[in-house]
Amino acid sequence: MIDGGPEYHSVVHEPDSEFVKSTNIYEFMQAHDIEDYEELIKRTTTEVDGVNPSGIEWFWDEVIDYLGIDFFKEYSQVRDDSDGPQFTDWYPGGRLNIAYNVLDRYADDDSANRNRAAIIWEGEDGEVREVTYHELARRANQVATYLDAQGVETGDTVGMYMPMVPEVAAILYGCFKIGAIAVPIFSGFGVDATSTRIKDSDCSVLFTGDGFLRRGDTVTLKETADEAIDNVDAVVENVVVYDRLGASDAKTDLSIPWTEGRDEWWHKAITTQPDEYKSKSLPSTQESMLLYSSGTTGTPKGIVHTHSGALVQAAKEVYFGLDLKPRDRFFWVSDIGWMMGPWMLIGTHTFGETTFIYEGAPDHPKPNRFWEMIDRHEITQFGISPTAIRALRKHGDEWVEGHDLSSLRLLGSTGEPWDPESWKWFYKKVGSKECPISNISGGTEIMGCFLMPMPIQPLKPCTLGGPGLGMDIDIVDTDGNSIADEHKRGFLVARDSCPSMTKSLWSGDDRYLEEYWSTWKDLWDHGDWAQKDGDGFWFLHGRADDALNVAGRKVGPAEIEGILTEHKAVTQAAVVGVPDETTGTAVVAFVIPDPDVEVSEALAEELQSLVGQEQGKPFRPREIHFIDDLPRTLSGKIIRRAVRALAAGEDPGDLSSIENPKALKLVREALDKRDQ
Repeated sequence: MIDGGPEYHSVVHEPDSEFVKSTNIYEFMQAHDIEDYEELIKRTTTEVDGVNPSGIEWFWDEVIDYLGIDFFKEYSQVRDDSDGPQFTDWYPGGRLNIAYNVLDRYADDDSANRNRAAIIWEGEDGEVREVTYHELARRANQVATYLDAQGVETGDTVGMYMPMVPEVAAILYGCFKIGAIAVPIFSGFGVDATSTRIKDSDCSVLFTGDGFLRRGDTVTLKETADEAIDNVDAVVENVVVYDRLGASDAKTDLSIPWTEGRDEWWHKAITTQPDEYKSKSLPSTQESMLLYSSGTTGTPKGIVHTHSGALVQAAKEVYFGLDLKPRDRFFWVSDIGWMMGPWMLIGTHTFGETTFIYEGAPDHPKPNRFWEMIDRHEITQFGISPTAIRALRKHGDEWVEGHDLSSLRLLGSTGEPWDPESWKWFYKKVGSKECPISNISGGTEIMGCFLMPMPIQPLKPCTLGGPGLGMDIDIVDTDGNSIADEHKRGFLVARDSCPSMTKSLWSGDDRYLEEYWSTWKDLWDHGDWAQKDGDGFWFLHGRADDALNVAGRKVGPAEIEGILTEHKAVTQAAVVGVPDETTGTAVVAFVIPDPDVEVSEALAEELQSLVGQEQGKPFRPREIHFIDDLPRTLSGKIIRRAVRALAAGEDPGDLSSIENPKALKLVREALDKRDQ
């Protein structure tokens, strides 16, 4: 079965009238005389009405006031695209600051949100902290004051290699306040990946921690940070260390390396600073963050985001797509080093609501950890990767049952394609057949989503709904011609820019243009296979550059993976193509079996036959390797590039994005057995 294939599914979720009328997007539609979803997408993307230049400009102008985003100085026009969509300036002439919009205005003495929890945090050991807007603002001001004292100026970079604790928000917002560019780095990265980002960003200040807890074990960060700095001879002048594990206490057994004159403890460097700082008025196009792509297609790319773009996109998506309401508690499983971390914080805090952050593993100490936290903290929106759901589903339904999940209103997912059965399990067992699943897809490059269901839409399993609001998205053939309404599979593209689209790459314009704008004239090539079915539902079929050309016939690996995962013995699969003298490309499958299944040659032959029957004999896997894990990015995406290279006996290239390097050894071991 095609992974999320439109021809195989009917509508599973149909929101009732009462729910639809309660949503933020319905109110927006009513306010602008928009009758239905189709008109909504047309109005916010491509429509030209003779008055407004385009739906794109109308929408991105309208949402500024509608979402209550404050500018210190109004912009002179919505955008200047005189240099083409590749280099569009959004809100030129305007001045603002993300920190003012997400923090300062809610921390004022006369704000009703002053003493509301901005963050509820739970550590893996069970510790819980609530941080109010007033407290978060004071700490962010102290970060800004500290950075100012170190000579950090507007446009300078500041590294964040931090455990997932509330202080990450204070650091992020403190950077925004002074106009510094925050550089979040995933806390699970090793030395090589961390050093690559420190060197490329050229940050003089690095925030890190002594470590954090993961599955009951202590994971240290400071030693890795030091090695990363030394590894590239980086010019890091100041390292601020947050004490999560008690390393600063002489009574503890935990010791970490220390460089006198460079390293300072957080509680001495930051909490002793003055706690008042007025956020700078910055140009709309001022850089806010340097986020690194997961690197699934090669060397990690430094993605440059602006204050206006990151703010308006995150706010729009959280408010309309995830239907954020007053008193909501928003939990998206993420790390600050992944785009969804800043996205979650900025989006939720734009409206003065509460973000929930969890430090540890999803199944520690038991597989019901998430369900227990949702119950106890009354979470209203819960986002997670399909990979995590597949892993939790394996533990059995009994771990979900018995927990009150009635506070949930919407579910979310991103990072990779779903398989239908796991999607249905999430919908039925976690969402009680009532919560829509906002399955979203975009990327670090746009700080948001190209495709995103609205909560008013019916849903088929695995669908991504349709284009996001204000996103002119299409599906094209190899010549760049639109084929979306022909219901054919094609390439996902953007026909126009949006405010949050990266203004370039940190390494320069040449790679930026080559990566995204070189395939067709004035079309952003996102690199995904996409398809719109006859009912108007959009689906993704994996990376276009992962396509397998077997005997002159192309197929996406997700199609074959979907067939394999439909078998009860298979939990997950990755399919790659390797050179073959007869067919040009042969299919090789790596299969993660169900823990209760005994693997055998007979099972491998059964799976090969299944693919041959459903997809066609040319696509029958030449080899099936049973394996315990597969290499993934921090967002859960399988790095097929690395698997394909190993299977073909080639150099896998840059591997700094891999969250679980041990999986590479498993792949090599499986291939070694083949070659023996």
